[in-house]
Amino acid sequence: MASNVENALEYFKKQIGVTEGPSEWHTIDQKQVNLFADATGDHQFIHIDPERAKATPFGGTIAHGFLTLSLLPYLQGKLPPGDRSGYQGLVMGVNYGLDKVRFPAPVRVGSRVRITRELAEAEIKGGNSVQTKHVVTVEIEGGQRPACVAEALTRFVYA
Repeated sequence: MASNVENALEYFKKQIGVTEGPSEWHTIDQKQVNLFADATGDHQFIHIDPERAKATPFGGTIAHGFLTLSLLPYLQGKLPPGDRSGYQGLVMGVNYGLDKVRFPAPVRVGSRVRITRELAEAEIKGGNSVQTKHVVTVEIEGGQRPACVAEALTRFVYA
């Protein structure tokens, strides 16, 4: 009989190349940007001063790139529910890190963003864990280019 981690790996391997989403939309407002600036100490005027930012090529304030990136866990939670059979016996999932991250387009304050993600890799790590790599794309409503494309690594630990 296969273990939970072996069943999970089989499940994830079948999902490689499958795109999930899009997620629900999320509006980036000035309050969220200001709170992120306070949390990180990044108070560059293009993020927090709407009047000064009007004179920039952005025409107003923009979200921090790292704010956009930090929304990945939240937005992944807003993906439509799918088959959960690969999560039987799951103890926890943890953010293991990122590989490649790019910010092709700025997110203007007041914009809405959402994600899609595609599973690129899955492998057993440490005997009771499966590590996945998803290519996550953050779309800006009406935008020509994505706000962010990141390769997100997650470790799923099984009983």
